[in-house]
Amino acid sequence: MIFDYETLKMLWWLIIGVLLIGFAITDGMDMGVAMLLRLVGKTDSERRTVINTIGPHWDGNQVWFITAGGALFAAWPMVYAAAFSGFYFAMMLVLFALFFRPLGFDYRSKVDSKRWRNNWDWGLLAGSAIPALVFGVAFGNLFLGVPFNIDNLMRVSYQGSFFGLLNPFGLLAGLVSITMLVAHAGMWLQLRTASVVAERSGQYGRYSLIVFIVLFAAAGFWVANLTGYQVVSMADTQSHADPLAKVVTTAQGAWLSNYSTRPWTMTFPILAFVMALSALVFSKLNKPALGLISTSLMLIGVIMTAGVSLFPFIMPSSNNPNISLTIWDAVSSHKTLNIMFVAVCIFVPLILSYTTWCYVKMWRRVTVEEIENNTHGSY
Repeated sequence: MIFDYETLKMLWWLIIGVLLIGFAITDGMDMGVAMLLRLVGKTDSERRTVINTIGPHWDGNQVWFITAGGALFAAWPMVYAAAFSGFYFAMMLVLFALFFRPLGFDYRSKVDSKRWRNNWDWGLLAGSAIPALVFGVAFGNLFLGVPFNIDNLMRVSYQGSFFGLLNPFGLLAGLVSITMLVAHAGMWLQLRTASVVAERSGQYGRYSLIVFIVLFAAAGFWVANLTGYQVVSMADTQSHADPLAKVVTTAQGAWLSNYSTRPWTMTFPILAFVMALSALVFSKLNKPALGLISTSLMLIGVIMTAGVSLFPFIMPSSNNPNISLTIWDAVSSHKTLNIMFVAVCIFVPLILSYTTWCYVKMWRRVTVEEIENNTHGSY
């Protein structure tokens, strides 16, 4: 075996986090661009300019989403079972919304009709805003606890409903998700477009950053007053996974306990706030490349803040805290984690390599003049 069982459990928590960060920075940016489409593009040529900034990359960026789902199934099968059964209708809503994206990108400009193109613009907006909102809502509900049970045969049963997910804190988390992705996309469009489209992109990106800072701070204060979960005792972390063999207690503000026991973790929420402010400044100074780097680091800070706050929990149970799923007891076998770790070491660098190569080879500003001079060769 490459690593001991406990080390592998921790490594897979980090790997899932890296995959989610990759998804947010790349495909999340594409979603943000689609959400900004009708705001920064006032004419059809301007909207086509916006779409063509992500045209060569949007489908490749979805690899991060697919890889994260596959990794979740391989590393944390019980979490996969609980999430996809409990969030079934939410997942189906995301799936049907995502259908609009490939169809919208590929077919929008095939017909020279204002009504046709406007309808697809709205479809792209829905296909991007709905997944961004639902992903945020799902993460928000983890802090509240998910109503599921596990019986003695390790069968997971969910007792909640789709509308139960749409609670005030969950919706706040969803708005944090939307604003951070729109802000990230604003920096991207300010960098990749020119003239009035770039100006509008920077403006809406800055608006989104301001709203994000306010909402992220509000979410932090809310989490500080939520009833959180803490592990009191559990089986040896080197032993086989058994989510029924632990004792969990709840207490107000417990989600912030990791920040007091491990002060270095405060780096992540500070990073999110500082990089959001930095992006604001860089965008105003018309330095969108630094703004894009800042928003990328901001996304890392947000996702790691959520992960560190929940640690070691992956999916807390509001029905019975003792059966909450953690990184120590919701994982696959030692052998499975080792084999999958080798696969990750091979394929994640490949994904990073070809993604970077594509961005480097296709890097340029997309202008309205280019689109108008190449009507049939552009999205």
